[in-house]
Amino acid sequence: MQLDALARVGVRRVFQDKGSGVGPRPQLHKALASLRRGDTLVVWKLDRIARSLPDLLGIIQRLKDAGASIRSLTEPIDTSNPIGEFTLQVLGAVAQLERAMIRERVIAGQVAAMRRGVVIGGRPRKLGPREVARAKKLREKGHTWPEIGQVLGVSNTTARRAVVGDNRDRMVVLRHYL
Repeated sequence: MQLDALARVGVRRVFQDKGSGVGPRPQLHKALASLRRGDTLVVWKLDRIARSLPDLLGIIQRLKDAGASIRSLTEPIDTSNPIGEFTLQVLGAVAQLERAMIRERVIAGQVAAMRRGVVIGGRPRKLGPREVARAKKLREKGHTWPEIGQVLGVSNTTARRAVVGDNRDRMVVLRHYL
C-alpha cells in the first residue's frame, strides 16, 4: 500500500529499512545523505521517518542543510514553505505526546496485571517446573552448572538462573511503579 502510494506520486527511488522501529536505520541515513538542493523526501507518514520530536527536528535540519524538503502523503505537510515546516513541528510534538500517553497506559496496564498475579513480558521460560526441580536435585548432588545445563539442554546460566533466581526479573522495569 505504501509503496503503491509512493509510486503513484512519482517517487523514483525508494529507501526501505526492514525491521523494528528501534535500532539503526541505515536506509534512512542513505536517503538523507543522497538528498541534494531542490529534492523532496517523500514519506508515507511522519512516524515512518522520526521516532521522537528531537529526532524529527534533527532530520528537518539535515534536510534544510541539504536544501531539500519533506512531504508526507497522509498528512498535510510540505516543508518547502514556512507554514509547512511549522505544521510539521506541531504534528511531531503531538505524535510524541501521543506516544508518551500510550506508553503510560501500557505501563499502567502491566502494573495492574502484575498486581492481579498475571505474568507478562519477556520470552517464555526455557525450563518448566519439572526441569527446575530436576536441576535443583542435580545441584544438591554436587553437579556443576555446566553439567546441569548440558543435561537439560540449556546454557549453564539458564540452569543457574532457574534454580537460584536472578535479580533481572521479567518485569524489573515496572517495580518502581508498584
